[in-house]
Amino acid sequence: MAQGNLLLTPQRVIFEGTKRIEELNLANTGRDTARYVISLINLRMKEDGGFEEISQPDTGQNFADKWVRFFPHSVILGPQESQLVKIQLTKPGGMQPGEYRSHIYFRAIPDQKPLGEKEPVPDSSISVHLIPVFGVSIPVIIRVGASTTQTSLSDLSLERGTDTVLNLNLVFHRTGSMSVYGDLSVDHIPAQGKTVRVGTVRGLAVYTPNTVRRFRMPLENAKGVDYHSGKLKVVYTTPSNHKPATITEAELILH
Repeated sequence: MAQGNLLLTPQRVIFEGTKRIEELNLANTGRDTARYVISLINLRMKEDGGFEEISQPDTGQNFADKWVRFFPHSVILGPQESQLVKIQLTKPGGMQPGEYRSHIYFRAIPDQKPLGEKEPVPDSSISVHLIPVFGVSIPVIIRVGASTTQTSLSDLSLERGTDTVLNLNLVFHRTGSMSVYGDLSVDHIPAQGKTVRVGTVRGLAVYTPNTVRRFRMPLENAKGVDYHSGKLKVVYTTPSNHKPATITEAELILH
């Protein structure tokens, strides 16, 4: 995961079984020294996949922040430098079965002007100086007990976005005790001829306690593909950096 000049791996932290420690690698890929402040925040996933920060869990949601600690709490990275951040699970013995989630957040701190250095004087008497501040967060998930999660896809439909872009709409449905995370692929299967991959999206999640996520993805204008005949096969699999296994799949007959 990269944003701004920060490269962060891995993209998710999951504690399950006997795992108690995870290390994140932060790398500054830019040309300037950068400082990042690190904290734990709690987020709600919305039906469209967006996030908003919350202070109290929704019904069926469990925060992980009181069960984990991390070090250091801030880092300063020179150009092309990297550093490890250690995350540790603490005292998991009293946790009830289910999934606990918080997000570790890396917020960039803007450069400060050295003492004695003055800002340039603007031509007008009033000016607004905007300093962009970016941050990136990744989920920290604790799983206790066996998963009862089931996932399905529904409401597949095509929608013309622009003159050249065709979108596929679909809905994820999730039930059970854990969130789901994986990659989505779309193949066009003609009545006769060769199957063509027309869309791929990696890293799609439906977090607890959400039961629904609505998703839209653009399809490729691949040569020889007729979106008025044949069918689309949509497959949701476990992440491709492991041996992919099918989570669920669905088809859309084209007319």
